Amino acid sequence: MTHAYAEDYLNDAMQNLGEAFDYAVNACKIDIEEFMQYFIVGRYAEQFGNGNPKIISGMSGTELAMNIISESGKNMDFPESQTVYDYSAEYWCGWILAYYQWYTARSFKNIYDYISMKEVYKLYPTLHEAPEDKFADTANAIISRKIGTTALQAQRKRTGLTQAQLAAKANVNLRTLQQYELGTKSINKASVQTVMALCNALGCKAEDILEYI
Repeated sequence: MTHAYAEDYLNDAMQNLGEAFDYAVNACKIDIEEFMQYFIVGRYAEQFGNGNPKIISGMSGTELAMNIISESGKNMDFPESQTVYDYSAEYWCGWILAYYQWYTARSFKNIYDYISMKEVYKLYPTLHEAPEDKFADTANAIISRKIGTTALQAQRKRTGLTQAQLAAKANVNLRTLQQYELGTKSINKASVQTVMALCNALGCKAEDILEYI
């Protein structure tokens, strides 16, 4: 998996986007969807996603939120900057969104095309204490369902193989193959041997069946 930027910056990025969402929603009283739209329409989302150090670690999350809101043209008197965050649901939404964008290297706009912030918010009760990659798997599955097919499924259909035929040809468990195709199990976490066996059976490259590379 090729990440959006060096992992050294990831912790700062997650904290800052978490703080930005917390400040925008809880201090500035801006709807979480509205703030996300401000973010992706302006210049900050692309720079954040590309790992610009000035954006992901050179300013606080509150400063980032203020800049995003100001850039949107919304006229408001900003509440005082917060110094302590209680890891609210809104904080978690920004925090996990930063992780998912880094993990998949998808743009924030592309992610938002398929998953709204309210959908992310609804995952907070069950996933906020889970490992970050659990959210990534869940988000991948949601996107795959909305797109209607995974890269692996599309590649298999192009070859004319059934799931059973591919499973036998690649010596991969049929149930596991079905989970990869549905996106309920991430093929990006499959062993190198499994990925290569599927590629050999399909006559394709790894990037043809992995997701979001």
